[in-house]
Amino acid sequence: MRIHHCLPFIICTALLVQEHRAWAADSAKTPTAGEAVAPKDGVIRLFDGKTLGDCYTWLTDTHREDPRHVFSVKNGMLRVSGDGLGALVTNKRYRDYHLVLDFKFGEKTWHGRENSARDSGLLIHSNGKDGAYNGAWMPSIEVQIIEGGVGDFIPVGGSGLDGKPVPITLTCNTTRDRDGEAVWDPNGPREVFKLGHMARVNWFGRDPDWKDAKGFRGPQDKDSPHGQWTRLDVFCDGGHIQTFVNGTKVNEAFNVSPHAGRLQLQSELAEIDYRRWELWPLDKGPKPQPAK
Repeated sequence: MRIHHCLPFIICTALLVQEHRAWAADSAKTPTAGEAVAPKDGVIRLFDGKTLGDCYTWLTDTHREDPRHVFSVKNGMLRVSGDGLGALVTNKRYRDYHLVLDFKFGEKTWHGRENSARDSGLLIHSNGKDGAYNGAWMPSIEVQIIEGGVGDFIPVGGSGLDGKPVPITLTCNTTRDRDGEAVWDPNGPREVFKLGHMARVNWFGRDPDWKDAKGFRGPQDKDSPHGQWTRLDVFCDGGHIQTFVNGTKVNEAFNVSPHAGRLQLQSELAEIDYRRWELWPLDKGPKPQPAK
């Protein structure tokens, strides 16, 4: 009987040992933090039209492996199939840049979100452990890419390599919409947003009647209609972030912490293509404008 009583403990212990070894193997592959790079003399092209560049892939189920080819290059575009949760993650950390990103959603959606709004995201200032949030993403600040919500700010929590939570804060001028949600308003009072307390800041024109429905489009949306390219410009200058969608400023934050880190392009159960992913010096980049 003692043997039978001990079996669950032995099995559980063995599973924990295996899990620890798997985590240790993944951690060993994780690049060290290093100094953050700021573009100085010219553009850093994170996507060259041919390869996944100086990045690695992360998926909830397969970690550093990508057997389903969720991330690939097709016809000169960076294709994220959306078949799973995860991200394409830069090996280097970056700071003080003007990021330019051209994206266009595809048709395919997956795994319970077949009829939901097409969803993805650009995660900036990423620091900590791969998959620390929901097994999928490194702690970061999300510049939301979702139908009807392009440009929202969302702190993405999780632990650092030391096992402690990564503190994330940002300050925004806001008002409240009909439902009490925080909305960026350049003339509103400044509020501090942090994990676990009023964490989300919607872009200024997000429809208060937004629905998580495929193809949703609000009356003030600045992203292009489905099937067309949208340009996203994100200026990160120390603790100051400004976000533009097709040339229109939609959100802004101050006193952001952290203000440097890796970049992640999400896989979030919707197909999406990218044709341009660049980092420019703050004073030398192209003027924000609609995608062509």
